[in-house]
Amino acid sequence: MELIDLLGYCAALLIGLILGLIGGGGSILAVPVLAYLFLLDEKLATGYSLFIVGCSAFVGGIKQVQKGNVDFKTALIFGIPAILSVIFVRSTLIPIIPDEIFSIYGISITRRMGMFGLFALIMIPAALAMLNPLSTSINTNKTEQLNYNYILMPLQGAVIGMLTGIVGAGGGFLIIPTLVVITRIDIKTAIGTSLVIVTLQSLIGFFLGDAQSMAIDWGFLLLFTSIAVVGIFIGSYLNHKINEQKLRKGFGYFILLMAVLIFYMEFL
Repeated sequence: MELIDLLGYCAALLIGLILGLIGGGGSILAVPVLAYLFLLDEKLATGYSLFIVGCSAFVGGIKQVQKGNVDFKTALIFGIPAILSVIFVRSTLIPIIPDEIFSIYGISITRRMGMFGLFALIMIPAALAMLNPLSTSINTNKTEQLNYNYILMPLQGAVIGMLTGIVGAGGGFLIIPTLVVITRIDIKTAIGTSLVIVTLQSLIGFFLGDAQSMAIDWGFLLLFTSIAVVGIFIGSYLNHKINEQKLRKGFGYFILLMAVLIFYMEFL
């Protein structure tokens, strides 16, 4: 095993550790790790990331279901359009995007630049969500009547699903505040419900999209994912021994740094 591969698997463990320690965010590192350490192209990196994100969210989602922190009606209303969007993007849209999207002033904007550039942009609100986590004071009352907006919820789900499909990130940092604002759901249930949505949209999108159109290196993908899941359990065991707020802020700044690095690698 080469040193760069060893660093990549250590990064997989780090992804799981972060997920276990602070409950989310770590999987957003999967795409840059796969692209820059394992040198996968943009299609494979974002596709593999969906599988890794989905499996990681599944592990966290099981705990949330056991705690009763999942509103399945919300998950269906919001999640079904998100799932359909991810399937459409991964099975239909991504395969037909040309290698060179357009050219401006003699500079070619490639599919890789477009996908990773969008990914870097999405990392910015993810970092801000870490630096300024959604206040639990917004709503902590589980008995409050929820507002099921049957027009806005599916529309938001479809939009976030499209972004998820393009960049390979789960979108939990977008789903949670959306659910809180639209449905007035309490913050704990929003977090648990988002994990169920992320699990379904990521795994179904991967299996009905990427797994049907690309050659998957299952040995590598399962090894990487297994290491990340081990990291989740280690992080969950250690989370009461580490200051979560300081960790979230430090990781938020790290995500911002990664976004700048991706812009530099792809455009400069």
